[in-house]
Amino acid sequence: MSENRTPDTAPEMTEQQLSELLQVRRDKLATLVENGQDPFTITKYNVTAYTDEARAAYVEKEAQYLAENGQPEEGQTIEFAEPITVSIAGRMMSRRIMGKASFLDLHDANGRIQVYVSRGDVGEDVYAGFKKWDIGDIIGLTGFVFRTKMGEVSVHATSITLLSKSLRPLPEKFHGLKDTDTRFRQRYLDLIVNPEVKRNFVIRSQFIKFMRRYLDDRRYIEVETPVLNTIAGGAAARPFITHHNTLDLDMYMRIATELPLKRLIVGGMDRVYEIGRIFRNEGMDTKHNPEFTTVELYEAYADFHDMMDIAEGILSGAAKEILGTYEVEWQGEKIDLTPGWRRMTMVDAVKEYVGIDFGAITDDAEAVAAAEAKGVELADAAERTWGNALYACFDQRVEEKLIQPTFITMYPVEVSPLTKASPADPRLTERFELFVCHSELANAYSELNDPLDQRERFMKQVEQRERGDDETEMLDEDFLTALEYGMPPTGGMGMGIDRCVMMLTGSDSIREVILFPTMKPLD
Repeated sequence: MSENRTPDTAPEMTEQQLSELLQVRRDKLATLVENGQDPFTITKYNVTAYTDEARAAYVEKEAQYLAENGQPEEGQTIEFAEPITVSIAGRMMSRRIMGKASFLDLHDANGRIQVYVSRGDVGEDVYAGFKKWDIGDIIGLTGFVFRTKMGEVSVHATSITLLSKSLRPLPEKFHGLKDTDTRFRQRYLDLIVNPEVKRNFVIRSQFIKFMRRYLDDRRYIEVETPVLNTIAGGAAARPFITHHNTLDLDMYMRIATELPLKRLIVGGMDRVYEIGRIFRNEGMDTKHNPEFTTVELYEAYADFHDMMDIAEGILSGAAKEILGTYEVEWQGEKIDLTPGWRRMTMVDAVKEYVGIDFGAITDDAEAVAAAEAKGVELADAAERTWGNALYACFDQRVEEKLIQPTFITMYPVEVSPLTKASPADPRLTERFELFVCHSELANAYSELNDPLDQRERFMKQVEQRERGDDETEMLDEDFLTALEYGMPPTGGMGMGIDRCVMMLTGSDSIREVILFPTMKPLD
């Protein structure tokens, strides 16, 4: 066992005990201030290395020493002619005081390292003050790196400084912070006590960087479009509504970036994408958060087949580069992201998994009867069509069975108001959704560019809205005007970044990959 395993953190305590402990820490701060040692007046500390860099530098130099001098005799330690000196800073997470010397565990942004502090090195007054510091305090220290008799690479401090006072005790270290509600509400505390959760957000950052590079290398231009709009369009979703005081106008937080990006395609920007926050006033569960991050991209003179290639390239390429493998584990399943993913039409998927061949059915009533015979539920009379019956079969019986990466293509026109109809079958559209482990990760179209057809579909959406469906598309006259100027054949795709990161990190909840997920107030 290494020398830093004894915790100095507060166990579970009553409110009175916590109140007393808080007061003790404030009293300690007051004493420091009275003695002219207020840590909050310090504005800078010269950090020369992170903990992992200090450790790596020592291991490299040690290997070189052993190659030149051989193994030392038993009981002897390695001493370099020029010791590795570092200045590091971080949070003191545990400490063991042993009279004139102590060991502490220091955590910084890159990891942890053990530190040896002795009265003879830092001075009697400094050491006496150090013993009164608390777990959670942020400290800076200078010293040389060495390996203890127990074999742990550590820092031997020659000077040590209190940089910031922690006025609250951390959760008991060995039990950690397990309550998910507290973890998500106080992410800062989660990151302090459970540093391993940082991995999810490092992977998230790396994934977004990879995606940007992937698209930039294909001559896409990253753009920004409005978050506040007078019309909520581009998706079937309930928006958040806010009010613009100067204009005395209700506005909608965007539910998609689709329509502004298509306007740019009309304007001649042939390849555009936007990575940004989307807001939908809907329920919350393990796959949904009211605000989430997507990438939407549009390419002129391309179609939904090109978008499939891009989706596969982004996800498989990111897995290989970030994780070093095409294989990931998610929701208890082993997922193979090796390129060459399955592509099947919705009609074929329903035929395979449900046993209904909608390709052989032409009548609405026959399609509805076939779906209901399998226990599939359809809503009101207006939705009892061939297309809605097909989609209901897929939604209720097929999606849950899709584990390995699968592109489901050719969606009914009823559920795809912005998609170009198939030349082979006008009941279907050139659309796909990507499913991995029964979760939708991407949605893409051969974009509808016929303004007359688009107006007709918008009007059907307006009729649904008038019947009480507040998640249908609003009529966007300016977008129709833009289409009337002419939009080239275009492929477009939206991809949910949060869910992609869930897959890459093996997270079962979207809250594990959003630093500050939406939470119901404690009040």
